[in-house]
Amino acid sequence: MSVHKSDVKKVTTHQLQNMKERGEKISMLTAYDYSMATILDAAGVDVLLVGDSASNVMAGHETTLPITLDQMIYHASSVIRGVNRAFVVVDLPFGSYQGNSSEALRSTIRIMKESGAHGIKLEGGAEIKESIVRILSAGVPVMGHLGLTPQSIYKFGTYTVRAKEEAEAQKLIEDALLLQELGCFSIVLEKIPSELAKRVAEKLEIPIIGIGAGPHVDGQVLVVHDMLGINKEFKPRFLRRYADLHTIMTDAVQNYVKDVKSKDFPNEKEAY
Repeated sequence: MSVHKSDVKKVTTHQLQNMKERGEKISMLTAYDYSMATILDAAGVDVLLVGDSASNVMAGHETTLPITLDQMIYHASSVIRGVNRAFVVVDLPFGSYQGNSSEALRSTIRIMKESGAHGIKLEGGAEIKESIVRILSAGVPVMGHLGLTPQSIYKFGTYTVRAKEEAEAQKLIEDALLLQELGCFSIVLEKIPSELAKRVAEKLEIPIIGIGAGPHVDGQVLVVHDMLGINKEFKPRFLRRYADLHTIMTDAVQNYVKDVKSKDFPNEKEAY
């Protein structure tokens, strides 16, 4: 007899679509490890993104470019083991899909088979059309990502707001419509004007998730280390900190060090 983690109803692409249609906002956060994933999942987050932002917050790199496919699979596998309910999406890392649809499919299959993920996310529009079609043909749910695309940071040269000019805004709308037409189940819009994000969310039938894209989209995503105040250096306008774990954790560690140095820890009750 098979044993299930629980009878919790899992979030699916179908449910996410229904959430958009009934006006229920979608909550999404990044996750990179088992312990954090268990907390986020139990707290009711709808979608967990195993983001290539692990390159920054977990490995200390300046950009998302260095993280490898093997490393993404490791993080995704850890997250999946901590999830009962949430839909888990994994970023295809830089170099694993651009310009080669066969490589994109191979990368996706490795992620799905080796981690147990539920879907993948990749950055770009018309220029990666062949890769998206190839992945979708294998039955894998695909989430798009437009606007500020961190894997292209050296092309942009800056992390400032994208699509402020009409030409770039029109290209973004066209790309969003194309991603929907190809079969993507959702799109992330990063750091674009609020009114443009609203236009896209109203024009498209699939859920639009924003990060720095204003309140008029169908859901929101943040990097969990930023939202919890573990990372204190990153301070964009769109970030709301819900905790100051950097201070809490620092105080706790300093108290531990003090107790060890003063021979207060462990005491008699904490010894065998």
